[in-house]
Amino acid sequence: MSAIEAMGIRTTLPTTELGLYSLVLSGALAYAGRGLLEASQDGAHRKAFRESVRPGWEYIGRKMDVADFEWVMWFTSFRNIIVFALSGHVLFAKLCTMVAPQLRSWMYAVYGALAVLGTMGPWYLLLLFGHCVSLYVASLLGQPWLCLGLGLVSLASFKLDPLISWQSGFVTGTFDLQEVLFHGGSGFTVLRCTSFALESCAHPDRRYSLADLLKYNFYLPFFFFGPIMTFDRFHAQMSQVEPVRQEGELWRIRAQAGLSVVTIIAVDIFFHFFYILTIPSDLKFANRLPDSALAGLAYSNLVYDWVKAAVLFGVVNTVARLDHLDPPQPPKCITALYVFAETHFDRGINDWLCKYVYDHIGGEHSEVIPELGATVATFAITTLWLGPCDIVYLWSFLNCFGLNFELWVQKLAEWGPLAQIEASMSEQMSRRVRALFGAMNFWAIIMYNLVSLNSLEFTELVARRLLLTGFPQTTLAVLFVTYCGVQLVKERERTMALEEDQKQDKEKRE
Repeated sequence: MSAIEAMGIRTTLPTTELGLYSLVLSGALAYAGRGLLEASQDGAHRKAFRESVRPGWEYIGRKMDVADFEWVMWFTSFRNIIVFALSGHVLFAKLCTMVAPQLRSWMYAVYGALAVLGTMGPWYLLLLFGHCVSLYVASLLGQPWLCLGLGLVSLASFKLDPLISWQSGFVTGTFDLQEVLFHGGSGFTVLRCTSFALESCAHPDRRYSLADLLKYNFYLPFFFFGPIMTFDRFHAQMSQVEPVRQEGELWRIRAQAGLSVVTIIAVDIFFHFFYILTIPSDLKFANRLPDSALAGLAYSNLVYDWVKAAVLFGVVNTVARLDHLDPPQPPKCITALYVFAETHFDRGINDWLCKYVYDHIGGEHSEVIPELGATVATFAITTLWLGPCDIVYLWSFLNCFGLNFELWVQKLAEWGPLAQIEASMSEQMSRRVRALFGAMNFWAIIMYNLVSLNSLEFTELVARRLLLTGFPQTTLAVLFVTYCGVQLVKERERTMALEEDQKQDKEKRE
């Protein structure tokens, strides 16, 4: 099956129609952006904004939205520490590659363990070592259910009281990012150890050792924030004694590093003009926004979360690629998402869940009951990963429902009468109808994820304004603009799929 057939986009649309869609989308985004800019200017001096809108860069002469604690910490007070740690890893890795390339995986692990020791203290390091040993022992028994169960118990011990409070006491000292580093290092350690145990059960002939697990877990660039590579991929790539770079790879690594720096600067400049993280915290002020600006505010909150993940993984992946690894790519941009099946904000965790839970239970994901079981199990583990609480329960339920509802609609579309109706349409009209459903799905994705990324109250405000008080003018206008965006995304996907088919045909001829 060709890439185009696999994606279900068999035809293009007239150039004038696509041009109209581009014009409508550009104008709508500019109009919504203007509303957000004016709202940010009007609210800059509100009392409710004082804590999160503070003086920014002097030569810009505007206040800056600093509502995101993690972003501010990463690129202000902890910027030098992060740069120092990753630069040290790069220099250490280069030295090891030149002197003893066969020992590079050991050297990476030693450097990573020392970095964790210096940051979090010796007792935290011993705590994680204990979790590693327990899952290694479980892997020796060769029972996948036992390994997955023990992994989930270990993960729960870092997410639920009283064990989380007890284990957090192993960290030495106190500092601003302590809680973030504790949860990141602990959670990713459990996922990595579980991956190791499950791969050991799947390949008993390979006889992986505890040393292999420690080298996998204490690779510094992935340790605290991910992304997570499954053990089989990491071990295969790290075991190459003399890895060889592809032509032009170093240039692509430099380009990725440069893009990450430019994106960080662009986000900081953006926050001087658009207070998209602070405005939702003041519901009275947000309720006064025009409908277009409110819709743009909801959309921009999800885009920012994607940008944040892309920058974090982009920086880490740049270092990993210098170490001759092929790490998981940043998540797909929210703008290009109109199906729940492709919605995720961490591709590494998504790959982990798909390999060990979702695909294992759901198979081909074409049957209703197995798919329901697979999604429930997947989102149950995701809930545990995020930390069980009411808002996470709601987020998991909504996204689980969305994923299953897509399959139900697909099955309904394959039903005789509806399938005949679509078959009677032209391919272009079929694409238009599907894009209309994709537009509605796009906003379901935004609303379902806005619950956890912002607040339930703000999500209720957006839903009420766009669906109730704004009906039908605002509802139809937002839906049409989104429809235009979905069609442009589909056209881009079709172009990329066509290029992939041509590439495959060329390889076959050669």
